[in-house]
Amino acid sequence: MQHQTVGTNQVETINPNGVSHQGMSEIGSGEARLGCTALEERFARAASALGASRRRLLQGILDNPDETYFLSSRELAKRCNVDPATIVRTTQVLGYKHFADFVADLRSHFVARLTPYALLKAAAREKRSLSGHIVHSLEMESRNLEALNGSLTPQQVIEVARRIESSGRIMVVGIDFAAFLAGLLAYGLVSQGHDAEAPVGTLGNLGQKINLLGAKDLLIAISFGRCLQDTVESVMQARERGVPTFGITDGDKSPLARFCDTYWIASIANPSLRGSYVAPLAAINALIVACMHVKPVRALAAMQRKEKEFKSGRRWYSPPIENSGL
Repeated sequence: MQHQTVGTNQVETINPNGVSHQGMSEIGSGEARLGCTALEERFARAASALGASRRRLLQGILDNPDETYFLSSRELAKRCNVDPATIVRTTQVLGYKHFADFVADLRSHFVARLTPYALLKAAAREKRSLSGHIVHSLEMESRNLEALNGSLTPQQVIEVARRIESSGRIMVVGIDFAAFLAGLLAYGLVSQGHDAEAPVGTLGNLGQKINLLGAKDLLIAISFGRCLQDTVESVMQARERGVPTFGITDGDKSPLARFCDTYWIASIANPSLRGSYVAPLAAINALIVACMHVKPVRALAAMQRKEKEFKSGRRWYSPPIENSGL
């Protein structure tokens, strides 16, 4: 299956899993780590060419991206107590031809390392009114849906739906704030007669479940930002067992995009503390609809079995009938 992207990775997206910042010292060995930002990757590759003073300089910048990503080269030099030429030469060692390119990656690094505290701190600097923050949030939700609608083609959804239809067992992995997305997708598939589940997201439990999957099954992983380790390791374990994998994430460079056989992109950009799941939810709903109509015979048979339950009245709340004295 070819990689498929859906929507766009907005600049203002956050890591909804609350992963804390990783200092540059953790990746200064010359080898980029999984989930590193583009700036961290450049540092890892250029580590041997950087002196101790330049390493300290860069570490100070990356450890405080919320205070540095918006500065000019002169302003950054003043903050770091060095001359502007040192800043420019240091960025050139990292492979940047222009300081503006370095700043762009620094902002992306800031976004990828956002914690709820850093996000609120950055939002407070914008000096919007309370109403302004609410309007801004709703506007971003709308943009996420517009981006999804502009990128998601029916054929892309149909291809994944057909892959689900041909699969034996379907395991959906989503942890923390992605758990409700995984549960919704698994429930929707089960209601159509598929053997699907969204197991509790602990590595031990996920690992045991994945060991039961084979080449005719499918693992669907949902995670955003830097992606949770247990979710990524589930994908890697499935790949080792020859299990096809499909991911829903929010960036081409995310670990899920790197390791899944195919993936969709749906932005979770939002100024809220935990991100927005409107676009991923819309993508999942489209997939459930496609699965329903790829093979309607299966869906109808499964729903017919539930028809008695719907008609029995036991499923829905009914107010008690008042004693009328008759």
